[in-house]
Amino acid sequence: MNIAPAAGIVYILATVYRLYSVLLAFALAAYLPFYYFRERVLKKNRLFLRERIGREIPSIPAGGKTLWIHAVSVGEVISLQNLVRELKTRHPDWILCFSTLTSTGIAVAREKLKEVDAIFFIPLDFPRTVKRVLRALNPAVLVLAESELWPNLLRESRRRNTKILLINGRISEGSFKKYADIRPIAKSLLRNVDRFLMQTANDVRKLELLGVDPDRLEVAGNLKSEVRLPDFTPDEMREFRSGLGIGETGKVIVAGSTRKGEEERLLRAFSKAKKIRPDLRLILAPRHVERAGEVERLASGLGLATERRTRPGSAPGWDVLVLDTMGELARFYALSDAAFVGGSLVDWGGHNILEPAHYGRPVFFGPHMKNFAFLADSFIREGGARILRTDADIEDLFMLKDEGGLRAMGSRAAAHLASLAGATDRTIRTIERLMESESRP
Repeated sequence: MNIAPAAGIVYILATVYRLYSVLLAFALAAYLPFYYFRERVLKKNRLFLRERIGREIPSIPAGGKTLWIHAVSVGEVISLQNLVRELKTRHPDWILCFSTLTSTGIAVAREKLKEVDAIFFIPLDFPRTVKRVLRALNPAVLVLAESELWPNLLRESRRRNTKILLINGRISEGSFKKYADIRPIAKSLLRNVDRFLMQTANDVRKLELLGVDPDRLEVAGNLKSEVRLPDFTPDEMREFRSGLGIGETGKVIVAGSTRKGEEERLLRAFSKAKKIRPDLRLILAPRHVERAGEVERLASGLGLATERRTRPGSAPGWDVLVLDTMGELARFYALSDAAFVGGSLVDWGGHNILEPAHYGRPVFFGPHMKNFAFLADSFIREGGARILRTDADIEDLFMLKDEGGLRAMGSRAAAHLASLAGATDRTIRTIERLMESESRP
């Protein structure tokens, strides 16, 4: 048996991991001053540095198997609510630990995931830091959401015989090209994962091209299509509209998760439509609430009466309401007559279109939906969504020319969303199999 080639590969991979850790350290050193200024000086947030370096690890109950779930930020946290709730209902003896990368993700997780035993920041991806957390939690299974593949976390988890599962997995065209450029390294990284539950067949195909064994791949659907959202009675909606100063005949369009470069186009189109349809109202929800002031100035600069959600009554009879709060967007989608989902008029890749679909609202977005291409295409195909490519298209949206057709479009969006159910059950069954088959040294 020729051991030399295998030993050479092991040495090369070890060198790659060391180089990755060094580069990560340099990147963090360069980023830390900016991060400190933004989070500590501007936002007055705690930095949780001890937690991020594995020196302050949350205590967990003794006994029982531990399941560690990780999601990068707010959107992914919200998408896992139903999964976490079902896991705890079916397996109350399991210890559920949940990590995320961002401060907003932590805040939402603590608000939404009451069933979880411990919520914490994912440790910085250095071997010693990761080892500390793994020793403390001793997870039987590590579950990673979407595309959160941290090399040292994967490697150290594998060394401890912790099973690793990627859920709601997706691989964008950009990520696929980057992985393909370093295919041998990517293949080694992906080999650490025991099973991949991917959103679409196209995601599975990309991983096969990167060398992942087809037996470890499965199309499980999109967990975001099964987010549990509150439903509202007609009386609740009437009271909500009244509290916002919207009359029964007023027409509302909600533009959610908008990015820089989109609001100005939307506001200009709305301003033109408003001159023809004075009953129109626009609710703008920038993806990052710290941009609310900027968006408010854009609207006011066009002569539109503009109010912020946190300053009620500042512009009675407002034309534009800027949503500068977190966690309310779904309720605003519910009261809308049509919804635009941002990050799509600019080359960002789009955002989740399922919340307005849940409430039976017609869904509109721009041409840049690469991060949600499968969902966008399927909703367009089923008649529940439409692309806005030009300023004239945006103006047509605000004119609400065919209200009956828009209501039918919204009904088709809700029906198609209902047809996508099942991802949660498939994911839970896989987690159960891995928890049952854990093997420790």
